Amino acid sequence: MSQRRSVKIAPSILSADFADFGREIRAIEDQGADWVHVDVMDGHFVPNLTFGPPAVKAFRRHVKTVMDVHLMIAPVDPYIEAYAEAGADILTAHVEAGPHIHRTLQAIRGAGMKAGVALNPGTPASAVAHVLDLADLVCVMTVNPGFGGQSFIDMTGKIAELHAIIGDRPVHIEIDGGVDPKTAPKVVAAGADVLVAGSAVFKGGSVDDPEVYGRNIRAIREAASGVWA
Repeated sequence: MSQRRSVKIAPSILSADFADFGREIRAIEDQGADWVHVDVMDGHFVPNLTFGPPAVKAFRRHVKTVMDVHLMIAPVDPYIEAYAEAGADILTAHVEAGPHIHRTLQAIRGAGMKAGVALNPGTPASAVAHVLDLADLVCVMTVNPGFGGQSFIDMTGKIAELHAIIGDRPVHIEIDGGVDPKTAPKVVAAGADVLVAGSAVFKGGSVDDPEVYGRNIRAIREAASGVWA
């Protein structure tokens, strides 16, 4: 079985103020965010449109930690170089987005980024069993992708199965969707170590009142850390 790791909190800027991304990114990092999560949607693979490579490149100037870019697009391969040039540290593609996820992960690593693979709620853990040696991260969706602020779908059984399949490989298990202080302990107990949180981090705060972001991040971290206290 893999070693338990310290939990990383990755706020999703999909829930930030779109008119003030630079200050929002700096605020969440100053308040304790470990990574900055960027959700890229194409209006095709998922029913929403968000950020292209120019926007991600603009975010890069402000990110001092890790820029974790989650591609909810299809196809993926034609855009890998563009997101590498934009400065993504981690680039995650969905296993459902195309027929050749092995080649996609190879291409992401070949472009100099860490490679992530994401699983929609209806996709089993076994779908990534044969590509784990090419992956640095597996993202388990705990909502159906496309929108922020959705209710958590309990995927703890899948997370535990994935944790067992990963074994001793140095692969993160990231959870994306409905993460808050109530759900964080469940997914961490099952084996997750990276928690994406959007509304649960940004609710009630602003760049003019960033301490709220810090309280929200600490609440999630403390709830998750309490699993192993």
